[in-house]
Amino acid sequence: MEFPTLDKHGEVSTDVEQERARKEEGRFFGGNALDIFNFGDDKKKSVVRSGISVNSFLWRATLDTISFMPLSSADPFGGVVITDWYAPPKTPKERYKLSVFILSRQLRANGIRVAVHRQKLDGSVWRSSNVANDTAVKLENQILTRARQLRVASLKVK
Repeated sequence: MEFPTLDKHGEVSTDVEQERARKEEGRFFGGNALDIFNFGDDKKKSVVRSGISVNSFLWRATLDTISFMPLSSADPFGGVVITDWYAPPKTPKERYKLSVFILSRQLRANGIRVAVHRQKLDGSVWRSSNVANDTAVKLENQILTRARQLRVASLKVK
């Protein structure tokens, strides 16, 4: 089983991808020039790219920012995080659920979208309720701020 790690560009990749990148560095055209014509291609040596297709800082910042909520699913390859319902201790008769979509490999303001769902308890039935318009934007900004902090911290380590 391969576990994803951060490569030298701050992107998440697997050990296989990093090893392939090390082997290709320094080669003319970045690999075997004959590969463009499929001559002498050894199928056993083919490596399938399996890294996630979203920005690693946004991914980690998302998980950090919403860590107080229980996760329903997290897909690092598709860049989707969905929480389970969470009722704040101060308002037990309302609950929230988040869907976070990471849309980019770059750390960009438009690389993330948050959908907030809210329900209120009406007797014994949970009913959908409106959410303040700026709630999703505030969460997006918190995630972006955390992602920037992670990026700055990674640059200091190098």
